[in-house]
Amino acid sequence: MIKILVYVAVVLAVFAIGYLVKVYELASALKGKKQHEVTDGDNRLMSKFMLTFLFVFFAFVIYNLESYGPRTLPESASEHGVALDWLFNFNMAILFFVFTITHIFLFYFAFKYYGRTGNKATYIAHNNKLEMVWTVIPAVVLAIIIIFGLKNWNKITAPASKDAIVIQLYAKQFDWTARYAGKDNELGESNYKLITGENPLGMDSTDVKGNDDIIVRNEFHIPLGKEIEFKLNAREVIHSAYMPHFRAQMNCVPGMTTMMHFTPIITTAQMREKLNNPKFDYILLCNKICGVSHYNMQMTIVVDTEADYQTWLNSKSTFKKKAAAPEVKAVAAN
Repeated sequence: MIKILVYVAVVLAVFAIGYLVKVYELASALKGKKQHEVTDGDNRLMSKFMLTFLFVFFAFVIYNLESYGPRTLPESASEHGVALDWLFNFNMAILFFVFTITHIFLFYFAFKYYGRTGNKATYIAHNNKLEMVWTVIPAVVLAIIIIFGLKNWNKITAPASKDAIVIQLYAKQFDWTARYAGKDNELGESNYKLITGENPLGMDSTDVKGNDDIIVRNEFHIPLGKEIEFKLNAREVIHSAYMPHFRAQMNCVPGMTTMMHFTPIITTAQMREKLNNPKFDYILLCNKICGVSHYNMQMTIVVDTEADYQTWLNSKSTFKKKAAAPEVKAVAAN
């Protein structure tokens, strides 16, 4: 009922404004004023509106920052993400500074230099000093941003250390599968021609390096303070492995392996405590529109302490054990 009353009030307000405009036009006609004639008084009134709008506009901006600022991502849960957050904040500080200065000048000039009878604007065709200022300053700022960005990008795409834990993330419409390299820290060979319902990654059972590989779905675990090297693959279309809380993203391309690495610095339990949210989970998303169920393509990430991680990993069966299980069942049935 309240919503209906609000809609009715809005409609009535629109009609009221329309009739007020008509009354103003009729009053102007009775005074002998042409309908489209703009006077100095009109310009002066509009200039005051411009100055008023300046304060209302910035009040609205501050309100939005206060209202929606807390809804952004929490602090970074990866080592390199701290530097990326600094770079993002640096960008936002520059943008907000330029945004504030330009809008103050925009509306103040509209207030101060409103049209007056007999006044003419000064026309400047070219000014070398101004051209240099607004070319050199943005170029320097952009160069700084790009240099810092490339430095951080190289950190997560350069070869990982030998001690890094190797995990494959395999994307297909519309889910993720994670494969751990096992005790030898080497992934076994795989081939799309070997993909079946029981072997969704197409692993080659003749490659002994894959015997100790561990395949998991729905969620995967990573240990705190350990470098994780992700090897990314896709089955049919381009997907994108996006882990927002770790400030990490990389495309998954069919027919090739892409890589990135990072070190988690906050466990899931610690982040839940920081956010005062016992239901919080890190998440892996697909950041490419890969089909009709793209929105549902996600996987939970759990950051554990080293001891909890090893306990979880030891509870999982290796590829060799899973491959042998159906044969054991078949023999038992016979």
